[in-house]
Amino acid sequence: MADLFGSAPAPVESGHRPLADRLRPRSLAEVIGQRQVLGPEAPLTVMLESGALGSLIFWGPPGVGKTTIARLLADETDLHFVQISAIFSGVPELRRVFDAAKIRRQNGQGTLLFVDEIHRFNKAQQDGFLPHMEDGTILLVGATTENPSFELNRAVMSRAQVMVLERLGADDLALLVARAEAELDMTLPLDDGARQALLDMADGDGRALLNLIEQVAAWNVETPLDKEALGTRLAKRAAQYDKGGDEHYNLISALHKSVRGSDPDAAVYWFARMLEGGEDPRYLARRIVRMAVEDIGLADPQAQAVCLQCWDTYERLGSPEGELALSQAVIYLALAPKSNANYVAYKGARKAAKATGSAPPPKHILNAATGMMKDMGYGADYAYDHDAEDGFSGQNYFPEGMERPQLYQPVERGFERDLKKRLDYFAKLRAQRTR
Repeated sequence: MADLFGSAPAPVESGHRPLADRLRPRSLAEVIGQRQVLGPEAPLTVMLESGALGSLIFWGPPGVGKTTIARLLADETDLHFVQISAIFSGVPELRRVFDAAKIRRQNGQGTLLFVDEIHRFNKAQQDGFLPHMEDGTILLVGATTENPSFELNRAVMSRAQVMVLERLGADDLALLVARAEAELDMTLPLDDGARQALLDMADGDGRALLNLIEQVAAWNVETPLDKEALGTRLAKRAAQYDKGGDEHYNLISALHKSVRGSDPDAAVYWFARMLEGGEDPRYLARRIVRMAVEDIGLADPQAQAVCLQCWDTYERLGSPEGELALSQAVIYLALAPKSNANYVAYKGARKAAKATGSAPPPKHILNAATGMMKDMGYGADYAYDHDAEDGFSGQNYFPEGMERPQLYQPVERGFERDLKKRLDYFAKLRAQRTR
């Protein structure tokens, strides 16, 4: 079954009909959830009411109704529904689909082509849709679990509107349970705690919930089960997490921003979520060190050392004991004073370096290694800072003719308070000694 409520051909009446197939909505009004695209004044509703349905990309997690909505859109617009999967389809099948759609068009019927996992098509295959979308041979509805802005061609994206489908909420899942119980003509043998645990196990996936309900309904138990008994009989679904996919970047972003936002509880939560999803602890260790230099910096120079020590502890202990050291580093960073002054200074320096090209250092700070270089003025008038008052000469170290930038601007937090005092002190001396 390719999506919520199924997409396979209807089984014969004498065979077993999966619960998802029996509960398949017969209209868009029956679809559970997704009010952001199907509710009043929502994009799909407006398109249908105006008779201007265009090509679409459905982006969302598994089991939220992508195939079901696409099929119902075809019904609403009297388009012939064709479904293919990018996993199993190649150029020959696409050519047959387009040829058949052309014949239908000549006979007065349009085609809604639903492409599951559309991001798995390569660039050339995606480009193959374009002429058929433009001349009206097909109305494309693609489905993807990956961020389409990263995975789909710009040309396809410019011709289709992205609709974000969300994981089903608690109320949506509860409504799905109620429909399932009505269809089965029974109340699931679960107490309140077990019923909530069942919803938690589904993790926002309607198709998964219906599969779990079918298992529970088949047990024929008379006494309602509690949460512990349910957990013994059913295995919890693994959390959605793809170490190379969109969810990976979403979670590391959440971890980094929680640290930056000085929220140790949220930071250690996202850290744990990534570990539970199977993330490599060494990847997390590298990112944690990066956080120390990007977001804490010199406000707490010890932060980087703490992260490296915790990483070293992880390497010595290994998993699973070593992850505790990394968690300690996460909490330390979240509570450390924050400064991105080093990060900003570095970016500003790179920009200035690019802008000034090959401008040489001023001659007075170049070593005169040969007589000719001395004659050319190398090292002339160099002021040895240790001989100067306060050990500071105030001379210029930037290329001649370059306006002096102020790249490093420390914050008034943590250790950088002291660094700011030093910076202001030297700026004052420089101004006095270069008049």
